[in-house]
Amino acid sequence: MADANEFRTLRELHTAYREGRADPLAVANHCLAQARTAEPGLFTCLLEARALAEAQASRARWKAGQPLGPLDGVPVVWKDLFDVAGTPTTAASGLRRHAPPAAQDCAAVAALCAAGAVSIGKTGLTEFAYSGLGLNPHFGTPRNRHSRDGHRAPGGSSSGSAVAVDAGMALIGMGTDTGGSVRIPAAFNGLVGFKPSIGKVDASGVFPLSATLDVIGPMARTVQDCAWTYQALLGLATPDLHIPPLKGLRLVVPSNVVLDEAQPEVLARFEALLQRLRAAGARVEHLPIAAFDALQALTAQHGTIPAAEAYVLHRAIVDGPDAARLDPRVLARIQRGATMMASDLVILQQARARLMAQTRALVGDAWLLFPTVVHVAPLVEPLDADVALFNQTNLRTLRNTALLNVLDWCGVSLPMGRGAADMPLGVLVSGPAGTEDALLPVAAALEQLLAQG
Repeated sequence: MADANEFRTLRELHTAYREGRADPLAVANHCLAQARTAEPGLFTCLLEARALAEAQASRARWKAGQPLGPLDGVPVVWKDLFDVAGTPTTAASGLRRHAPPAAQDCAAVAALCAAGAVSIGKTGLTEFAYSGLGLNPHFGTPRNRHSRDGHRAPGGSSSGSAVAVDAGMALIGMGTDTGGSVRIPAAFNGLVGFKPSIGKVDASGVFPLSATLDVIGPMARTVQDCAWTYQALLGLATPDLHIPPLKGLRLVVPSNVVLDEAQPEVLARFEALLQRLRAAGARVEHLPIAAFDALQALTAQHGTIPAAEAYVLHRAIVDGPDAARLDPRVLARIQRGATMMASDLVILQQARARLMAQTRALVGDAWLLFPTVVHVAPLVEPLDADVALFNQTNLRTLRNTALLNVLDWCGVSLPMGRGAADMPLGVLVSGPAGTEDALLPVAAALEQLLAQG
């Protein structure tokens, strides 16, 4: 029997199942054994009984030669915003440790269960999903496994799901993305992270941050694995991605905002990628994206949509005696929503609609391409010691991805080699809302090019 550690992709795992070199129950037991020894903050709870029952059912289907599809027998972990029947949805907040257990699975969990996935556990995150760095003082901050010079941030808010996949405790890590919370941890941990456009995946039964901007998305080792997971979330079954040639592919690199304050290694890696794309026949254009500057100015003057919506959601807590029990960094971000007026939110929503249309018309049939984050995962200790540094770093971490959340562009973060301290880097390819089916093959083509060195 093959070692369960050797399976890094759905295709590798399914080949082993089909050839009898592995079986779902052994893989589930292996993942659970690893998860039991995980450091604090990686998991909020394990789903052992459920995982073993799902693995037994998958094993029977494989033995009968009737697997359900690409996710049958695949271990998956869930950010602890997803309702899983019989477990509390904590949102990694100390105030919700003993929340009533969910009565039923949320729509996303039910969809992957119907596709044969094996749910290993629920994973940690930033409290209430409100940070791009992944720090959590209540449950613990999982260590970025690529760190060699200290404890570096796992990325947030979907920190635990990313680290669990990187550690081999699952092949799929499910997260949510409001300002970058799938794509940032994917970039910091050397994974692929996919954010669909708003409303493509049913978010019912998922604890919200921003009803306007929240999106459900997967992290995995390959674009194909993310594509199969996405299709399963929609209740669809599709063949392999048809990867297009790079020749003639039109890519737009914004000439404003997205490279500001970039570390030298990020710039060098990104420029090397652009050179290789040009050599492969891709059309790389540099254009200013006016919406990026406009959004930064709007945020400075009026605040953000997530801040307003988070304050409304958590108002009873932040205005009451339990406020002192929140992570003070999260509390401060939510409290900013209290200073916003109704006119601020209306101005933001109206500007958003205008800028969405403007950007789509400007970019046309091209794809946007720029670094997911302009720096590698930062060290945790200085962030814990200095609130101002935390805030500055968090805003820089979220900047590139959050711009596209507001504009409702779907996106795929791909590993782009290594940067400072030998930490992973990510590059983000994005398309307008509704272009997922075309974007994923393009991302797979870029993935192939990046894999060549």
